[in-house]
Formats: sequence, C-alpha cells, structure tokens
Amino acid sequence: MSKGYFISLEGPDGCGKTTQLEHIAARLRSLGRDVVTTREPGGTRLAEQLRGFVLDPELIMNARTETLLYIAARADHAERIIKPALLAGKIVLCDRFSDSTEVYQGIVRGLPLAAVHALSEFATDGLEPDLTILLDGDPDLLAARRELRGVHDRYENAGLDFQRKIRDGFMLLAEKYPQRIHKINALQDEQKVTADIMRVINTFIKI
Repeated sequence: MSKGYFISLEGPDGCGKTTQLEHIAARLRSLGRDVVTTREPGGTRLAEQLRGFVLDPELIMNARTETLLYIAARADHAERIIKPALLAGKIVLCDRFSDSTEVYQGIVRGLPLAAVHALSEFATDGLEPDLTILLDGDPDLLAARRELRGVHDRYENAGLDFQRKIRDGFMLLAEKYPQRIHKINALQDEQKVTADIMRVINTFIKI
C-alpha cells in the first residue's frame, strides 16, 4: 500500500481555505486519488462539539483554556480520522492544523511557543503535515471577504489589528519551515489560486 499524504491549508481568516480545499479535493479525485477532507477544530463528534465552545464569541476564556480545548480536539481528530486515512494510503486535506494553534494561541496570544508545539506533538504522537499551503493576503482586503460571508466567530470579531498579527505570525512560521510551508497569494482569482496550489502539490506528490 502506498504512503498517504497529509496536506494542511492555513492562513488568516477570510483567505479562502475552505473553498480551496473543496476545489483541490475535486481536482485530486478527478485524477483518481482517494481524498479525505476534514477541518480543525472538528472532524469527529467530540472535536466538533469542542469547536462550538472555542469559536463561540459569547464564551470568555483565557489563552490556556482555549489552547487545551484545541489540543483535546486535535488528539481525537488525529487518532480517529487523520492517522487511519494516512495508513490506508489516502490524501488527507485539512482546513487548519497545528500551525494555527502556534500562531493564534502562541505567537498572537502570548503563550510560550515551545509549550504550544510540545502540547500538539504530545496530542498527535508527533503527527505533522507533509505539506502546508499558506494562503496569504492583506488583512484589510480579507476583511471585506469576511463581511460578505457574514460569519462572525471569536477571532473574526477581534478586529483588524488582531488579523494583522495573525498574518505576521504565519509569515514567521513560513520563514521557520520553508520546506513544508508554501505561500500562495489568496487575493488572486479563485481559479488561479487553485491552479497555483495544484502546482505545488504536483511537485510534492507527483500526481
């Protein structure tokens, strides 16, 4: 059985991750690849329930509480969904993974980055994406997209200064892990973004 591949899509709120994940999954399936799509937090019954807590703007929680809820969701998600799919030789496309926790809770909310990384590593037994697509765009322009969507969770309500810090955090990780994290301009035409992502994936998987 061939090795599975774990690909995560990351980026600031409103960058189009969810839309692009659907496009990429469709392209890969049209090429005969077995693809599993999932998201964080989420992917399992437990993780989806925890998602409701961490994204609820009415619930006030500190950064440590928030982080531990994300980590608990990730542990269940990795064990029940991601690892079995990879063992079966499938391509897993995940809307966010551990990089988001390092950015949102570590870099932006000020928790020790090494501790956040160690928690995620413990929760997943060292599981990391083979490839990460980072959809990047100016926070001011992405804000307009969020308004059109009309979705307002805890982070999307945090304001532009927060979103700028999120983008800066992802840029730091891209510099730290250049072989794994590949930046794509999210402000291009939707089809051009998809084509750019597919080019990166093709060099990695040789589809």
